[in-house]
Amino acid sequence: MELAVRGAGFLLADVAPEQVFTPEELNEDHLQLKRMTHNFMENEVAPKIEELEAQHEGMIKTFMRQAGELGLLGLEVPEDFGGLSMDKYATVVVGEEIPRGASFAVAYAAHTGIGTLPIVYFGTPEQKAKYLPDLASGAKIAAYCLTEPGSGSDALGAKTTAVLNPEGTHYILNGTKQFITNAGFADVYLVYAKVDGKLTNFIVEREMPGLSLGPEEKKMGIKGSSTRQVILEDVKVPVENVVGELGRGHVVAFNILNVGRFKLAAAASGSSQLALDTALTYASERKQFGVPLTSFGAIQAKIAEMATRVYVAESVVYRTSGLMEEGFHDLDLTGDCRKEAGKALEEYAIECSLNKVLASEVLDYVVDDGVQIHGGYGFIQEYPIERMYRDSRINRLFEGTNEINRLLVPATLLKRAMTGDLPLLAAAKDVIKDLLGGSLGSDQEGLNGLRQLVQKAKKLFLMAAGTAVQSQGNALKDNQYVLMALAEMVLQIYAAESAVLRALKVQGLDLPLEHKAFTEKAATLAAYTAFIQLEQQAKEVFSATSTGDALTTALAGVRKLSRRPNVDMIGLRQSIAKIVIEKGKYPIR
Repeated sequence: MELAVRGAGFLLADVAPEQVFTPEELNEDHLQLKRMTHNFMENEVAPKIEELEAQHEGMIKTFMRQAGELGLLGLEVPEDFGGLSMDKYATVVVGEEIPRGASFAVAYAAHTGIGTLPIVYFGTPEQKAKYLPDLASGAKIAAYCLTEPGSGSDALGAKTTAVLNPEGTHYILNGTKQFITNAGFADVYLVYAKVDGKLTNFIVEREMPGLSLGPEEKKMGIKGSSTRQVILEDVKVPVENVVGELGRGHVVAFNILNVGRFKLAAAASGSSQLALDTALTYASERKQFGVPLTSFGAIQAKIAEMATRVYVAESVVYRTSGLMEEGFHDLDLTGDCRKEAGKALEEYAIECSLNKVLASEVLDYVVDDGVQIHGGYGFIQEYPIERMYRDSRINRLFEGTNEINRLLVPATLLKRAMTGDLPLLAAAKDVIKDLLGGSLGSDQEGLNGLRQLVQKAKKLFLMAAGTAVQSQGNALKDNQYVLMALAEMVLQIYAAESAVLRALKVQGLDLPLEHKAFTEKAATLAAYTAFIQLEQQAKEVFSATSTGDALTTALAGVRKLSRRPNVDMIGLRQSIAKIVIEKGKYPIR
């Protein structure tokens, strides 16, 4: 697959179906890996969820070692250092299955993602040889230590310090890290501290004198995971344990968070499928007024909406996996690849943030309706949907809050526009010229009509962004009301386009008619729902940034771009629900 657009370039290009990767294209190796992971989680981990939630000592480490024996901890670790050197598609298929183990998924994700990848991408060959084999096998567990009691979203406001000793052999670290996943049993901590005021990443080992831990946090959900403070008091860390460049820890921190957001989205997508299946099973077995809950239109509407959102999240995650794989395919991870890795990780920062926001919010929606379908039983711990509901909430806080991730989208877009990396403003001017000078063409129907609708959505965003920049100038960076609206528009575009392009691609594949029907109907419902939200956000941006004749002209442009054929949304939901209920689970797995 050859990509025609770089990071965020989808906003300016007419992306073709052949330019996106979909789960229907997974090869047999990926599917075998998915089955193996599924079996491990269902047969080994899931039966022990109750003990996991009670934090039985040593249980998570035992499962981590077993996962290491299966190769699941070293998917992205080079073979030279004990890993499997697999592609990004492999990390997604595994990431989707791991949530079947409840809180174990949190420990797994923290270890294999933000805990191990700083060394994979930014470590020296010597650091890789020393640490990666044990991390890949599960002999040692990693934790990522960035957040502090006084700095969460403001990562650069960290107070932990690192001072070089007089001999020049060690840095002396002092400070406290907060909400550290895996802290209670980790062997290797990736700690961020300031050297002369500049953030730097260090590998700190558990046995180093001066490192201690706070008590376990009592959490709303993910109760089986370990979350503690990591306290550093005059901890001597060898100079060779600096990861990346001295004073440029922000490059490591923020870029690793990019890939962490992408991996979180894969897990949230898998969790959403699991929650949907759980709700479907209950609704088909539970009877009211003598018939199953699935017989009622109100329940069917919920099932249709849940399944559609799951489809969208899955489509977005796999599309992004194709972008990530393209960006990382030629990296030599066995040597010093810090600069190349940094560029590759930064390229799709916007897409990674969009993934994280979308998938975490889809999961929250699905588990919430899952509880509702269960009725009073959804509030009882005996039923797994109760735990899923509590566990899901952390995902909108993990890896940067969803608010921070939304704000990163327009901020990064504007930065790239100002540096010339993304001709955003020129494209916005072209849209306005087109609107003033000619017709947008006749409205099509079917999937090609949806693709045309996505192009109109992009024009709406470009108009709104261009108007906001022109009217607000530098003040725009501080107007979070407008920035959040612009971010929501980008999110809806990426989601709708991913759903539509996947459906178009599926039509040309040798798949069951039921599969093709579901993707087309789900893509239609998703695209129209997204466009309704996007149209409203566009009006809000124009109303906030324009007045008088300029506002009148802008709203006329919105009306012109918003013209679309009528679609029977209720009929779509009925058709989608029928397919899902007959299948008894998410229908295109």
